[in-house]
Amino acid sequence: MLERINRAYTQIARATKTLGRKINIMEVCGTHTVSIFRAGLRDSFPDSLKLLSGPGCPVCISDHGYIDAIISLSDRSDCIIATYGDMIRVPGRKGSLEQRTKQGNIKIVLSAEDVLKIAKQHPDKKIVFVAVGFETTAPATAVIVREAKQQNIKNVFVFSNHKTVIPAINALLSEVNNNIDAFLCPGHVSVIIGSNAYLPIVEKFKKPCVVAGFEPMQIIDAISEICKQLADNTPAVASVYPAAVNEQGNKTAQKIVSEVFDEGDGYWRGLGLIAQSTLKLKNEFSEYDAEKQLNIEFIPEEDLTGCRCGEVLCGLIDPPQCAMFGNECTSDTPVGPCMVSSEGACSAWFKYGRRRRRRQ
Repeated sequence: MLERINRAYTQIARATKTLGRKINIMEVCGTHTVSIFRAGLRDSFPDSLKLLSGPGCPVCISDHGYIDAIISLSDRSDCIIATYGDMIRVPGRKGSLEQRTKQGNIKIVLSAEDVLKIAKQHPDKKIVFVAVGFETTAPATAVIVREAKQQNIKNVFVFSNHKTVIPAINALLSEVNNNIDAFLCPGHVSVIIGSNAYLPIVEKFKKPCVVAGFEPMQIIDAISEICKQLADNTPAVASVYPAAVNEQGNKTAQKIVSEVFDEGDGYWRGLGLIAQSTLKLKNEFSEYDAEKQLNIEFIPEEDLTGCRCGEVLCGLIDPPQCAMFGNECTSDTPVGPCMVSSEGACSAWFKYGRRRRRRQ
């Protein structure tokens, strides 16, 4: 480990000299953020390297309008909300799903398949699946939609907020005030989309994109590779996760998703409306589309007053720079989604990094 850290230090020093300033690397995945804190990697690297947390947490990037729509649906007596656990505590203008669990119509699911089981158990109810996540979880949602159609299950409705990573990276780099030099790319997402998916980013913006798993050594190796590319001015796509990630990705998963979903415009917290970044059910599956069938009113909203989750997700500030962090907003009393989710940057900073020296 020491040898690899020393190698990374050497490359960081070279890159810093080439750029003449501090290096800013964004980890796109929330799991990377947590792994970096757990391993103490922020303290292992010099001040000349800054790690930015990006929009890689599916709960965190869910727009207020989406959260409010879910909460409104939960107030309907004819609906049962099926959701992953992380979404329960996310606050909207009308409270959270957690505050409505006593109603008995909020079901936490561990997998998309559980939604079909609930639908069969409650044929007189509309089962609304809160479908969040990136390319990693979208295939499972696509499978249950297909199975619902095959089994003629009529009471399942998917409220899709599945997002795609590449448009978000494009949006970040298109902002004039971005200070991102390179990306530590998500391992799990890359298993599905393949490392070649990042080629347009490198070609358009000349930013290194390196895929890594979540072990500390892989993260260190990825940062070393990124800094080498920056020092040599040779931006490229690379992977230090070859055991799981290939260039083309999982073609079977891609095919299932493309059969069920189309890419459409969608709102992201902090980034606003991003073209072709949200997966929407194709017209042939419209009978399972919650937005179309349940007359959902979706009104995008700004962040709650004082909450700076949007800026955190764009890598513009670190969580401690938000006045609410550690005060009104804690893991017990979260104000914004970045503190709610186990993969959120604010949650990671609060749990692992509050007392560490903050790098500016």
